[in-house]
Amino acid sequence: MRLTRGVLLVAATALTPALLLTTPAFAADAAPSSVAATAAADTDGSDTPVDEMSEEELRFAIARILADPDSGKGVTREADEALDGTVEDMREFLKTGYRLAQFEDDQVAIFRILADPDSGKGVTREATEALEAGTPEAARAFLETGYRLAQAEDDRVAVARILADPDISDALRAAAEEIIDGTPEELRHFIEVGQYEVDK
Repeated sequence: MRLTRGVLLVAATALTPALLLTTPAFAADAAPSSVAATAAADTDGSDTPVDEMSEEELRFAIARILADPDSGKGVTREADEALDGTVEDMREFLKTGYRLAQFEDDQVAIFRILADPDSGKGVTREATEALEAGTPEAARAFLETGYRLAQAEDDRVAVARILADPDISDALRAAAEEIIDGTPEELRHFIEVGQYEVDK
């Protein structure tokens, strides 16, 4: 039975939270075909290669991608076009089109980071290197791990500048000294919120 796009999207949206708990995130070295294969496994219990997937399995795999709130404009556009096309169009999307569309969306995301006036030297350096590498893997790696680490580098510099200020309060100095070796998340919270709460 041919499933409509609406039914597929509803099913994929309903299943996405559960599927995300069991499916690894799109890693820097993972090809979209592995995502498609996982989708096939979720629908029929087998690890079906893209070339062997039925039309319904192909549609479901693409619907899962469309249901992902992190899918950008490029991925959404190409996924919609694949669903409107032939079975071969859907296979081609899952095998190569998804990866290239994700790369397009990742490049847009990196350009936005570079355009942010609050991006520090570390973030700017790593974002520029990711773009200059010119590969989907480099862009994905930056967004998944490199950005977080580069932001932490910039945040440590910001904390060091706070500590270099001879006029800061004892409470702020103590808080900055405690946080400077913290996790990227702790550093970010301190820069955005914590430093302003210390002297209240």
